Amino acid sequence: MFSILLITHIVTGIVCLISGVIAMSASKKRGRHTLSGEIYHGSYVFVFITAVSMSIIHWEESAYLFYIGVFSYALALLGYVSSKIRWTNWLRSHIGGMLGSYIGIVTATIVVNVPKIPVLNELPPLLFWLLPTIIGTPLIYRVGNKYKPKQKRMMAR
Repeated sequence: MFSILLITHIVTGIVCLISGVIAMSASKKRGRHTLSGEIYHGSYVFVFITAVSMSIIHWEESAYLFYIGVFSYALALLGYVSSKIRWTNWLRSHIGGMLGSYIGIVTATIVVNVPKIPVLNELPPLLFWLLPTIIGTPLIYRVGNKYKPKQKRMMAR
């Protein structure tokens, strides 16, 4: 059972990483952006379910997967739902949620795989936990400002 969950987790994680890059690099309109975003969210559902399931099965070694999975998927869901409902200032929620969830999946990928790379496992593990957030947070801010809604300005008379 665990092997099936792990294979599903790895495959859908790869799909998330690829579809996320495609969504980020595509023009922000219907078509490639929305299709890759749907694929990203759908794959993230499987990443979330498998991460939570595997962490429960091997709680002692993998409890962190549970927390990363819940937090990251909550961000992905926020980003996804905001684009569907389009509440006031939905675009900020969409950008923050989707890019935040991408930081989460990159963090999990790095943290799980770095110990398998001898040269990198000499570095402090905390670096790999924080590096995606350190790099990604300014990018979220920058993209958020790029797509900030134009403020209506009243001209004073």
